[in-house]
Amino acid sequence: MTVGRLIGRQWLILCSIALSRIAFGFQLQTVGSLGPDLVARFGIDYTGLGTLIGAYMLPGIVVALPLGLLGRRFGERAVVGIGVSLMALGALVCAFGGGPGGIFAGRVISGVGAVAMIVLQGKMIADWFHGRQLMFGLGVSVSAFPIGAGLAQLIQPGLGAAYGWQVPFLAGGALAGVAAALFIAVYRHSPFADPVPRSFSLPGRRECVMVIIAGLIWTFYTAPYSSFIAYTPSLLTGRGDSQALIAVVITLATWGNVPAILLGGGFANRVGHVTMFMLGMIAMIAGLVAGGAVDWPLVSAFLIGVIGSVQPSVIMAAGTLSARPENRAVGMSLFYSTYYIGGTVGPALCGKAADLYGGVEGAIYAAAALAMLAIPAFLVHRRLRHWAGVPGLV
Repeated sequence: MTVGRLIGRQWLILCSIALSRIAFGFQLQTVGSLGPDLVARFGIDYTGLGTLIGAYMLPGIVVALPLGLLGRRFGERAVVGIGVSLMALGALVCAFGGGPGGIFAGRVISGVGAVAMIVLQGKMIADWFHGRQLMFGLGVSVSAFPIGAGLAQLIQPGLGAAYGWQVPFLAGGALAGVAAALFIAVYRHSPFADPVPRSFSLPGRRECVMVIIAGLIWTFYTAPYSSFIAYTPSLLTGRGDSQALIAVVITLATWGNVPAILLGGGFANRVGHVTMFMLGMIAMIAGLVAGGAVDWPLVSAFLIGVIGSVQPSVIMAAGTLSARPENRAVGMSLFYSTYYIGGTVGPALCGKAADLYGGVEGAIYAAAALAMLAIPAFLVHRRLRHWAGVPGLV
């Protein structure tokens, strides 16, 4: 294959991964964007709503590691292709399941498929992109999620009101189906990557500890962020804000991620990973506290979605580079096993906090408390990184 064709395939592969991530964000946010309607229609409380939100993340607790091992044994194309197809199937179950039980089951099925894509995406990008391109590739992948979540909040409430609550789920299924077809058509093993033994084996203890701590950092970033975009529509509705304002707030908090993540990944190489990480997490914590305390939703959305979202590429790079290339698929499965535990429990805990507090503000305050834990976890990871001699992070 010529150099030009390799470069073209490289970017097509990145597009297919990004589209899968957009579908992931679109599906994950569906319950949050339809939250007020689902609560009223099915008579569920906020703990129940948080359980439906977290159901998408539930499978990762048990299948992330096996899927990483399967990816190493059978290759990324087969495992991810089947996974993204399951995302489409789960959306059908949500739409035609008849209520909360069907939605829960469908989101578990979609979640299994999403795990396959998410666990192996870092390894695939690291195989096809190197040097400064790696941070850019990771940034594109990570920033695709908020595009999907932003699209969900922008169009799903209107779709649900006009055509029924099932249609937003079906739209997410269609998006996942297109992503699956594109990925299967374009993905091939990278000629730049060294051959990987097709065996079921775990990384060494040092690598395992590194990727698990990196997974905790990612959890303490993503769980508060997901809780903010999931519970804010209900929070602002209770405060009497208009649907138009809610759409603007969620759009800013999600689509604002896109330039923030890409710029954060680029500038991290100049100003340092620690500086970029601290800037992002402090802004996120401030935005969450403000979101619960005062009715300044645009300020909170800007702090969380823009300034508070410059650090994801730094966290992803920390996780990806914590394992050697030959152990990266399995290492990232440990990373995401940790993340999925937090992604499942986090929204439900925030929902429980809202019930105990007597208002949705409790969920936002709980999210701020989770975000605070990212800072000590990051500092511990850096200490271990120096001890292990892991290159590539500054």
